[in-house]
Amino acid sequence: MTPLYYAISAVLLGWHKVFGALFGPDSGAAWAFSIIGLTVVIRAALIPLFVKQINSSRNMQLLQPKVKELQKKYGHDRERLTQETMALYKETGTNPFSSCLPLIIQMPIFLALFRLLNSAANNDKPKGFLTQADVESLRNATIFGNVHIADSFTSTDQVAVKIFAGILVLAMTATTFLTQRQLMSKNMPADALSGPYAQQQKMLLYVLPLVFAVGGIAFPIGVLLYWTTSNLWTMGQQFYVIRNNPAPNTEAFYAKQKRDAEKARKHGKVVETEVVVEETPEPPAPPRQQPKRQSRSQRKGSQGNPRPNPNQDQNQNDQGDDQ
Repeated sequence: MTPLYYAISAVLLGWHKVFGALFGPDSGAAWAFSIIGLTVVIRAALIPLFVKQINSSRNMQLLQPKVKELQKKYGHDRERLTQETMALYKETGTNPFSSCLPLIIQMPIFLALFRLLNSAANNDKPKGFLTQADVESLRNATIFGNVHIADSFTSTDQVAVKIFAGILVLAMTATTFLTQRQLMSKNMPADALSGPYAQQQKMLLYVLPLVFAVGGIAFPIGVLLYWTTSNLWTMGQQFYVIRNNPAPNTEAFYAKQKRDAEKARKHGKVVETEVVVEETPEPPAPPRQQPKRQSRSQRKGSQGNPRPNPNQDQNQNDQGDDQ
């Protein structure tokens, strides 16, 4: 964790010099905005991974029909099913673990910031580039009156701290839930909402916010600021990507087509639409007529009077012509 301590403290102190000049070096606003600035720097550095995460999630969604076919074909053989599924992912260049990369990479940063703030709250030895004066300034910094940035919901009995920490925990939980729900409701095709990947996403939709809500009461105020800001960044970034580059056959995709068509009409352009030519169905064959039922006397009469032979009539006509 030592390299992370130096990296995070360097960015934090850099922003602190900027906001300290505006609000005062020992003010809580300077340290709070410095934590938000740290969040912006980290999330900006993770943009390539976020794009990779979006593309991986999209590929996973589009491959669900093929995955379902493999499940029907190799459902009785779990080992063969796993091999064929991984071969499909490899063939299409899809990594099912890419969707977890931003979260996995953020966790050590999250833990390092947690320890920096926790050591400041306990007046421990400074970490990274922080000096003892920085630790004391961070420990004594307050916002909204007497809410210390280094305090948590469980570390103090002050009502103001508990209320503010509770609000941030709820905000962190709500933004986590809404971010995941935004991805599922706007950028997932209908046939991908019933596969195993969709079931996994639905489980994470409710499990992750619950985990953060339970663990959030032990996070310092500064860490809650970091995580809530990070979630808001994710929501905005995800909204931009889904709006401008949605997955095919999704709600966001159809909404983008509608916006593009309206924009084209405003500029006087002809909107090309796909014309579906309906084939004229062939007329149904006439019903087969059933022969009329005859009485027994009629059947006997038809048997006694055989049908005339057209060849015989023709021969007789030919003989009359010769004569």
